[in-house]
Amino acid sequence: MDIEGTVLRGPDFEPVEGRVVVEGGEIVAVEERRTERDAVILPAFVNAHTHIGDSIAKEAGAGLSLDELVAPPDGLKHRLLRAASHEEKVAAMARTLRYMESTGTGAFLEFREGGVDGVRALRDALAGDGVEFGTRDLRAVVLGRDDPDVLPVADGYGASGARDADFESVRTATREAGKLFGIHAGERDAADVNPAIDLDPDFLVHMVHAEPLHLDRIADRGTPVVVCPRSNLVTNVGVPPIRELAERTTVALGTDNVMLDSPSMFREMEFTAKLSDLPAREVLRMATLNGAAIAGLDCGVIEPGRTADLLVLDGDSDNLSGAQDVVRAVVRRAGSADVSRVVIGGETVHRA
Repeated sequence: MDIEGTVLRGPDFEPVEGRVVVEGGEIVAVEERRTERDAVILPAFVNAHTHIGDSIAKEAGAGLSLDELVAPPDGLKHRLLRAASHEEKVAAMARTLRYMESTGTGAFLEFREGGVDGVRALRDALAGDGVEFGTRDLRAVVLGRDDPDVLPVADGYGASGARDADFESVRTATREAGKLFGIHAGERDAADVNPAIDLDPDFLVHMVHAEPLHLDRIADRGTPVVVCPRSNLVTNVGVPPIRELAERTTVALGTDNVMLDSPSMFREMEFTAKLSDLPAREVLRMATLNGAAIAGLDCGVIEPGRTADLLVLDGDSDNLSGAQDVVRAVVRRAGSADVSRVVIGGETVHRA
């Protein structure tokens, strides 16, 4: 498979005219050459923090506080999840997966509620078992929760927050199993940040209320952070210090709860870029390579030897035509209407 156009090559997304050569699901070459194609070729997105079980209740809970919405065990989302049948959850998640795929997401890191049954529900949605809208193509890194026994069927553990429970034993178990451990921290206030860092997690989520001491600690430890600024604004907890975090550690983007926001990485990038005024290349890296690094995936960048997860945009769309800075245009103005093709593992999974 050859895909021609303007290729955003390497970790700095250098725009080069040419083609990406794919064989056996892998990028084998990025060749500079003249082409008449208007396509813009970039890595498929890696959404580094999702709760897609919430797909059963989009836009529920308007006006509720963060704790009323999502705090375990009786926040609104947890009550709705308990009330929904397995089939309802699978069908709702499958539709969200299809949307994510069609809007350029190739992989995602899911904090999956419901213990073993919750993980199985997501696996069923990915496999399309008994639903019309399934997809077998997205790469899912599924972090279970609510049950220490979830580790054998999950890719790791996604803890709700250090104030909710003692996670020492499950942290030890994930380390011994060689699996990921992520934890929410600093979303509501700063009180749970140091206890979360003390667990030596593989990554932290949110860090809205990161203080100078916390920034120094994550810099010293090299702890990555996933930020979800649109979600934080919806729940009225503030916005993370994205620039300060990015100066100290690896920062990735996630869209968080589907109840609150669409899982669109286009929207998350645009919002983050305009909120933080970080360079477009840094924001695009947050949406691709950085999330892949946290998840341990070999994608998120276009260079030989990497997995061929690619997003192809129509550079001659009414929205992108005439762009003077291609990377900035991708980050700050591109959207789902500009998607012409999505490739995951060297296979075209969506074509407009």
